[in-house]
Amino acid sequence: MAILKLYTYPDKILRQKCEPVAAVTDEIRRLMDDMLETMYADKGVGLAAPQVGIAKRIIVVDDKVSEDGEPGPNPRFLVNPEIIRKSEDTIWFNEGCLSLPGQCAEVERHRAVTVRYLDYDGKEQTLDAEEYLAVILQHETDHLDGILYIDRLSRLKRNIIIKKLQKQSGE
Repeated sequence: MAILKLYTYPDKILRQKCEPVAAVTDEIRRLMDDMLETMYADKGVGLAAPQVGIAKRIIVVDDKVSEDGEPGPNPRFLVNPEIIRKSEDTIWFNEGCLSLPGQCAEVERHRAVTVRYLDYDGKEQTLDAEEYLAVILQHETDHLDGILYIDRLSRLKRNIIIKKLQKQSGE
């Protein structure tokens, strides 16, 4: 496995709508393994393919990563994930993103979702998720449509984060 380059805001790849994966092949599995290793290396809990420069509908998540970045017991690989059900009730969650380093903000998300996807072996699955895992899945599937969590903030809050990111990068 390899640690891949992480693309950060304002890279254009983060704004692309990703293409569906035709089949889960050995190449796709290798990519997912590398994405998972990259996510763990940066102490993340989710990573979408565009964050490593690939405009494909693939995400990896692990909602049990420890504070020190130790992998959790249940990594998940989701190919062509599609949210097919969203609860009406919502929660606010303090979100960050590996592609917006050092920044976070409170984002409103659905409390529960059901996601249909292809697993590591290419088999169709559904996953019912609540609370933290539901937030991660919504955040990562947004990436596949070129949406960042800052797009779900007020213009003022979004602009503050963008200015901080520009300052960090020396722009």
